[in-house]
Amino acid sequence: MRGNEANRVISVSQGGLYHCRGGRGDPVYYTEDSSDVTVRETLPSKPTVTLQPSWTQIYSGETVTVRCEIQGGEGAQWMYEWRAAKLNTPPTSNEYRIIRTTESDSGGYSCRGRRDYFFSEWSDIITLTVSYKPKAKLRADNTAVPVGGSVTLTCSVSPSSSSGWKYYWYRDEKSSEALTTQDAVFHSNGQISVSQEGLYRCRGGRGNPVYYTEDSQSVRIGKTVTVSGADSSSSPVWLIVGLVCGVSLIIILLLLLYRCRQSKCADKPPDVIYSNIELENFGNKWKHHKPEQSAVYSEVKTGAAEDSLMYAEVKQPKKEKAKKNKGKSSPAADAAVYSEVTSGSSLSQ
Repeated sequence: MRGNEANRVISVSQGGLYHCRGGRGDPVYYTEDSSDVTVRETLPSKPTVTLQPSWTQIYSGETVTVRCEIQGGEGAQWMYEWRAAKLNTPPTSNEYRIIRTTESDSGGYSCRGRRDYFFSEWSDIITLTVSYKPKAKLRADNTAVPVGGSVTLTCSVSPSSSSGWKYYWYRDEKSSEALTTQDAVFHSNGQISVSQEGLYRCRGGRGNPVYYTEDSQSVRIGKTVTVSGADSSSSPVWLIVGLVCGVSLIIILLLLLYRCRQSKCADKPPDVIYSNIELENFGNKWKHHKPEQSAVYSEVKTGAAEDSLMYAEVKQPKKEKAKKNKGKSSPAADAAVYSEVTSGSSLSQ
């Protein structure tokens, strides 16, 4: 402290509570003390506000600590003042702790330190943003496990700017036990590979104690069915080929059945009468002959009296005279006689 008695002015370099009084004579006569004047000393460095954990995106239900730090003031007995959106701790603490954050805790936070008559500057404002509890998302590169292979599942938490997540995997809807390395192959980027069928879901977690997101939607993973040992990738092709062949075979059978019925109806006569007639031709007359000598097969079509015709095929028996012809057969004797007879005609006509 430096003094100047002429103008009663002093300069001080320490903060504190100052007062003065006047005096004169010898012995000195003093006046009453003046009123006190407080001198505050401002520290050259200002505090810094930090968040623990240091994630830029905070979700409702997480625990967050807002901390005020003064560089170079370690070990000193500081008192702290806060400017915060919501205060639930004493303003003299260097930490502002929120056990379970809500959307109302969003806002700007700043602080300053005080020691005796020394005050720091106000820190820069740090903004805390609290969002609704997120839901994990699950994506599968395939919903069927190939033979001898695996399916990759990916779990994520949106927005992608949020960090610090670990992922927990579950199989079957009612299971509360997370999968282990015995159940799947775990990757470092929120992915696993599974070879067992089932209903899978996931969720994210971070912090201590662990804060969990909502469960993702479930994805059912099945196994690929192979056909006769063929490669699983070709099973859809074989299925289509089998269906086409089956339908084609059915159509061919139906066409053949239809053609067969049409052919039978065209070839079958309305009514066919077969009779054995023993006839012998003597001149222009027909007479019965013994059965062992000749046989005549006659096919007679019956129908309307005016339209129907009767066709007869008559084999003429050989006469004994023909045998005397030096072994040569007579054409007239061997030839068959065909006769067209209208319905209602008698054989003797």
